[in-house]
This record gives sequence, C-alpha cells and structure tokens, in this order.
Amino acid sequence: MVVAEFGRAHGVRGELRLKSWTADPAAVAGYSPLVLADGREIVITGMRPAPGGEHDMFVVSVQGVADRAAAEALARQRLFMPRGRLPQLEDEDEFYLADLVGLAVETAAGERLGEVVAVHDFGAGDVVEIRPPASPGNPRRSTAMVAFTRDFVPVVDIAGGRLVVSVNPFAKDGDSRPEPDDAED
Repeated sequence: MVVAEFGRAHGVRGELRLKSWTADPAAVAGYSPLVLADGREIVITGMRPAPGGEHDMFVVSVQGVADRAAAEALARQRLFMPRGRLPQLEDEDEFYLADLVGLAVETAAGERLGEVVAVHDFGAGDVVEIRPPASPGNPRRSTAMVAFTRDFVPVVDIAGGRLVVSVNPFAKDGDSRPEPDDAED
C-alpha cells in the first residue's frame, strides 16, 4: 500500500521532501522500512516539518543517501508498506483506500457500472477511478473518475464487496444527477 511519496531533493546533504498519505502524517517515519516499487527498502532516519507549514509535508533523511545526487535519484518515487504491517482497524466502518480497489461499483438502483481500479489524490481530494465491463460500445473500457465524497459515493460496503455511486459517470449525457429543485427567491 502506498503510504508516501518522495518529492524533490532538499539541500546538498541528501535530504528529500516527503509527502505522507497516512492518517497521522508524522507516523510515516515509524513505518520504516518502507519499500520502493523496485523492491528496495528505504529506512527514514530523520524527519522534520517541511518549510511552508503543510501538515503532510516533511524533509527526511534516508539511510545510505548522503548527497544531492543520491537524493535526486529517489525523487518522485512512491513508498509502499506491506499490507500485513498496517495497523489493524478497530471500527468496522473504517477501511484503507486500497480496500476500495476491486470493489464492484453500482448505482443506488443496483445497476452494475464496473469496478474500482484505483484511488487517486491529485491534491483536491480523493478520486475513485472506475472501469466498466467490456462491451461493444466500449471495447477499450475507458475509465471514469468520481469524487470520493459522501455526496458522490454514499455507500462503501467493504464486506459486501461494493461501492454505490450517486452519479453514473458513464451516462451518455455526461450527467445522470437528478435535476435540482427550483430555488425559492
């Protein structure tokens, strides 16, 4: 599961910027060692808040990275943590975003729209990427995105293996939301 991503190198001593995607952003250092996509282990040896005051941005030191060139080689790489090392969730209504991948996507009426293939964070909030089943009208199975908010995703049923959306992102008119009531002046 992705828990953080390195940003650009910071200074000349091998430090890097790091964006944490954990519930408690500062806890990411305690999850060390983390793993890069190529399987290399990363051990965070030091961490401090990054300039600018963002609560999820840090400047980190990494074991074995002692200069800017080595830090630049790690820039823009994601850091993973094996699922088995994640803390157990205590509430049955809690889940990790990675738990959404593979869930069936349905409308409130039970119409199957496809399945979740990814959850993205482009900076303005989480977005669920949905891939429809193959069909003659969509042989390449183009995906669609839905904001992961309660308005657009009112039901997340991990145990039932489904997610309910209030908007059909594959509707031909591009907007399957009900028309709003006329506002009173």
